[in-house]
Amino acid sequence: MGETVPILLPVLLNQTYDYLVKGEADLLADPELDQDLSLSPGDFVRVPFGRQERIGIVWHKTIEPIDEHGVVISKPIDPSKLKAVIDKIDVPPLPMVSMKFAEWVANYTLSPLGMVMRMMMSAKQAFQPQKPRFGVSYTGSKPTRMTPAREKVLSVLTNDFVWTKTNLASEAGVSTAVIDGLVKAGALVQAELAPETMARPRANFQQPEFKEEQIEAAHRMRGIGNSNAFQVGLLDGVTGSGKTEVYFEAIAGALEAGRQVLVLLPEISLTNQFLERFQTRFGCKPASWHSAIGEGERARIWRGVANGEVKAVIGARSALFLPYQDLGIIVVDEEHDAGYKQETNVMYHARDMAVVRGSIGKCGVVLASA
Repeated sequence: MGETVPILLPVLLNQTYDYLVKGEADLLADPELDQDLSLSPGDFVRVPFGRQERIGIVWHKTIEPIDEHGVVISKPIDPSKLKAVIDKIDVPPLPMVSMKFAEWVANYTLSPLGMVMRMMMSAKQAFQPQKPRFGVSYTGSKPTRMTPAREKVLSVLTNDFVWTKTNLASEAGVSTAVIDGLVKAGALVQAELAPETMARPRANFQQPEFKEEQIEAAHRMRGIGNSNAFQVGLLDGVTGSGKTEVYFEAIAGALEAGRQVLVLLPEISLTNQFLERFQTRFGCKPASWHSAIGEGERARIWRGVANGEVKAVIGARSALFLPYQDLGIIVVDEEHDAGYKQETNVMYHARDMAVVRGSIGKCGVVLASA
């Protein structure tokens, strides 16, 4: 029997399945197989499962099924019935801290580990091949027939810049139909857009001015954020007392250390006003994670968090299960809010799980309450 790896699937099960890994000998025997696979814990893979193909993850250990009495159900495996991993998905591997966190949540909430992993894989498009994005660029030649709308478009164009249709139309103050007309006329040509980059918040973009009673709390918050160690702080204050500006110092501390930050908010509090306050303090808006974002944006954020490009996430309770590469601070705002309780599928309280995530990942946690 060849090399096998334990694969965890995001299904209602609490066990891993052994799959064969295609090696050099297999390729020699069957040249039609895909490339030699080198797999490590955390890698996402495509595997046959029943009559379907599913995406699973190479787990760091084998998890045996158990019966209702907690006894391991051990059955001999016929090597001839083992199936092989189809291929490896081109996404960053799941960090070990995420796997440990998933196991802790599953054990504590008495939930199948596969269902916890489903929460961590909630961006379906992230596991699909990334499609190139196309826009338009100027060819340098004006169309034969000019109109005031076309003049507006040409006035904002340069020869070496690629625009999305919507951005170009917005900048020129015209409809996208005008852009389409210029493409047909040969003045614009379709061109591939560069990959989107995530804006990075800057710890000291704006220096806040604190009242005397806020100074000590802000200093302590900064220390929690840049300590690179697990500690929990409670920030208590009445509404309007400036708690947000104070815990922003914990975020600044983590950003200074080059680590990622997460602010959990009840979904009803995820407003543009809050995002603008963050932008005023740190120079850009954070990634926003909640139930209303589209699949494309969800995939973009998931990948950005996994590869470390996204440095700041503001989100509802599910944002806690994103695959952070190096999480430095978790802020749970309005930590007393009932919206942090999930009561379907995997039942958990995000405030409590945030403290656990901080402990496992050696990062600070700030609980803000009123």
